[in-house]
Amino acid sequence: MRILYAIQGTGNGHLSRARAIIPELLNRGVDLDLLVSGIQADIPLPYEVKYCMRGISFIFGKQGGVDLWNTYLRTNSFRIQQEIRSLPVRDYDFVLNDFEPISAWACKLRGVPCVGVSHQAAVLAPSAPQPEKRDHLGLLILKRYAPVSHQYGFHFQAYEPGIYTPVIRKGIRKAKLSDKGHYTVYLPAYSDGRILEVLSKIPDVQWQVFSKHSKKAYAFDNIVIKPIQNMGFLGSVSTASGILCAAGFETPSEALFMGKKLCVIPMKGQYEQQCNAAALGKMGVPVVEFLSEEALPALRAWVTSNHRVQVDYPDVAGTVVDRILAEMKEGSRVPTAS
Repeated sequence: MRILYAIQGTGNGHLSRARAIIPELLNRGVDLDLLVSGIQADIPLPYEVKYCMRGISFIFGKQGGVDLWNTYLRTNSFRIQQEIRSLPVRDYDFVLNDFEPISAWACKLRGVPCVGVSHQAAVLAPSAPQPEKRDHLGLLILKRYAPVSHQYGFHFQAYEPGIYTPVIRKGIRKAKLSDKGHYTVYLPAYSDGRILEVLSKIPDVQWQVFSKHSKKAYAFDNIVIKPIQNMGFLGSVSTASGILCAAGFETPSEALFMGKKLCVIPMKGQYEQQCNAAALGKMGVPVVEFLSEEALPALRAWVTSNHRVQVDYPDVAGTVVDRILAEMKEGSRVPTAS
């Protein structure tokens, strides 16, 4: 069976999941090619990537959300159409797609099966938690950004059949866990200045901040700023007391799996993260709306608390891969999550 695995390169979560799924596909003898589109990832993929495309990237801002203007300026509709037209999706039995738009639209235009294997598929499920305030534009983007013909979803809990608990990469599963007293921070949509301004007002805590905006490590009072690097981040989270991060999917999932204290700040204007925050809040995870001085009481309460949410996240990567291969080989329809 020949498969193209297409991965979204905005953020690091999609690539982290791919690092767990790719070995399962290769171990089953799949003739596999990889595609990565997007320009906002920091985690390398330790496999040969056949197709590297700019795709449609959401550019992180520095005020807590997506930089829509910069995103618009970097979106070239002619280039995107060229990428879609040039991608030879008919060379494959099907495309496995983790919220990647170029291959998804190429499949849709050419009638090639496209199997979604993503967190976004689960976010759209009727049973998945939603924020009190619906963002209709955000919901439309989630539905239309990378259309698929079949899909499996991953979420913090298995809300319905076809939704699985998170794929946790082996580096996290095998990490030696300890508590060295520091707190790991990953808030890519905030500037270093904003992070320093707020966290420096909680001086009795050692903060290890991983920054998308700094290429060199430096220290300021009780805060260390570090550029994002996979092994450095893994070492920090595995020995942390707690993790303060955006309300993405992979980093909160890994924090919960490791039994670390977790607090999330959803990105502004990012509907998926608002949905994640709603789900995490129902599980008992503290949610802070913005990183500002108004958030300091909540952050201090979180730091002094010892509350940890207990989860059971078995290794589901092989199970999902086996199910996809079996059902696509038989030509049966994979249950959708929407």
